[in-house]
Amino acid sequence: MRKRLTQYAHGGGCACKIPPGELEDVVAGLNTTPLAPNAELLVGLDTGDDAAVVRLQDGLAAVATADFFTPVVDDPYDWGRIAAANALSDVYAVGGRPLVAVNLLAWPREVLPFDLAREVLRGGLDIANQAGCHIGGGHSVDDPEPKYGMAVTGVADPARLLRNDTGKPGTPLTLTKPLGIGVLNNRHKATGEVFEHAVATMAELNRDASAAALDAGAVCATDVTGFGLLGHLYKMARASGVTAVVDAASVPYLDGARASLKAGYVSGGTRRNLDWVAPHTDFGATGEDDRLLLADAQTSGGLLIAGEVPGAPVIGELVPAGDHPLVVR
Repeated sequence: MRKRLTQYAHGGGCACKIPPGELEDVVAGLNTTPLAPNAELLVGLDTGDDAAVVRLQDGLAAVATADFFTPVVDDPYDWGRIAAANALSDVYAVGGRPLVAVNLLAWPREVLPFDLAREVLRGGLDIANQAGCHIGGGHSVDDPEPKYGMAVTGVADPARLLRNDTGKPGTPLTLTKPLGIGVLNNRHKATGEVFEHAVATMAELNRDASAAALDAGAVCATDVTGFGLLGHLYKMARASGVTAVVDAASVPYLDGARASLKAGYVSGGTRRNLDWVAPHTDFGATGEDDRLLLADAQTSGGLLIAGEVPGAPVIGELVPAGDHPLVVR
């Protein structure tokens, strides 16, 4: 019988992240600035942005990020593709181009055969090749839970960054991938059902969306991953000093997402996301189902862009700061 990778992990994909509120408490007060810095930090820890950015010289900045997680699907090759696309997404989310990545692999060597690990790495390599990003080795550890991802280095134009703290009132909000990945992944983990359209969505690079955002003149964006749409949008609104208004009826969802929610396939990560943003959100008459889907913990989701991007739906807008950083109508 083929081993189901998701059964060897307590969580799955970005839903296994440390909850956002707890994580902020952990890093609060840490001084990350060296006494004699070798480069100017343009994007760092302060606003919880997607990647770190340092200026190298006029017209050139280096982008650094790392992302890894437990199996989100049972197929090892697909898991590798999804994890790689998710790691690379952090570079695209700040307007950069990935240059080189190193693999991060944790493997229960006495439990799962290494031919499965090879398939995971092959999936990651194929996505890196698609992105034009070198794989320069990596690091592995023996671990009770399988985990995979990448540390990625890229470059960007420091004058054309996408940041999460530069949103302006009067700007529309665009979402480049549909939501619902979390509930479908949770259903897959529980039942073994395979949702190929969800796999295709997660394995899709955010490269074209990033380029389209820059071409449209956008300066503010983030990617939508484990903290859900509302969690990442809250961080953007808070950092930018604005209120973000979401038109719930305009948000796109993957086929089967609502049915999976009604069947009870909601991850603990999604419920923690909703608990975190609820005190900061005016939900109006929005029902519980829509609240959970808007907080659904995504894995390798799309870009959330302050600006209009051709071919992607506008789901709301940024307005002057009000009583709540988030409003759902």
